[in-house]
Amino acid sequence: MSTLDSTSTVRFSTSQREAEVWRALGEVADPEIPVLSLVELGVIRSVRLQGAGVEVELTPTFTGCPALELMKEDVEKKLKSKGFEPVVIRVNHAVPWSTDNLDEATKEKLRVFGIAPPPKTMESLAVTLELPVVCPFCCSARTHLESPFGATLCKQIYYCDSCLQSFERFKPL
Repeated sequence: MSTLDSTSTVRFSTSQREAEVWRALGEVADPEIPVLSLVELGVIRSVRLQGAGVEVELTPTFTGCPALELMKEDVEKKLKSKGFEPVVIRVNHAVPWSTDNLDEATKEKLRVFGIAPPPKTMESLAVTLELPVVCPFCCSARTHLESPFGATLCKQIYYCDSCLQSFERFKPL
């Protein structure tokens, strides 16, 4: 079984088929943040080859993630298109997803897309949420929270007092 390590780097086994599965999953975009794949987000936790098929374990960013069914459908469709069948998808809530698993390249993709990336979690979530939020457009820290809830559960809405732009921030978890 291949898994993600603590920095969300994919560790491949020597199996060429398993590497093909990971490559295919790397092409499955997150439905809410299309510049990131489910692998980059760390939503895909592991894969296990089973004969001609594959079992995929995923953990959504939130327990009540409204995009969960779409993610499962997209994973299944992508793997079947690459010849893997049957595809079994298991959702694992036992180990919660965390923004601390996002690597710097993934955070930079968020910023370029116009979403302020989350900081590393400090000693508590309360302390982390009090850190200044840097505008993804002009890089100013002169920003303020407009709404703790954005277009999706995983984002908040901020306003930049320097460039006068509203923007979303990926919530730290």
